Amino acid sequence: MTTSTPCESCGMPIEAGPYCEHCVDASGRLQDFDTRFERMVGWAQRTGADRATAEAQTRAHMRGMPAWRDHPQLAERP
Repeated sequence: MTTSTPCESCGMPIEAGPYCEHCVDASGRLQDFDTRFERMVGWAQRTGADRATAEAQTRAHMRGMPAWRDHPQLAERP
């Protein structure tokens, strides 16, 4: 039986490691905050959210993720 755990960056179910394939670079390291933020905002906009709403939703989501919860850029804005 395969078990999954959530990616510590985005929450996507994964089978191994702390991060999913979408959150790491070609070397397997976690992408920088700005890259991840922009990609997650883009994903939120595909669901129909405008840019401001997508950014707010992304900040709220990232604050709950272990990889980002203490990141200074999330503390700066609501």
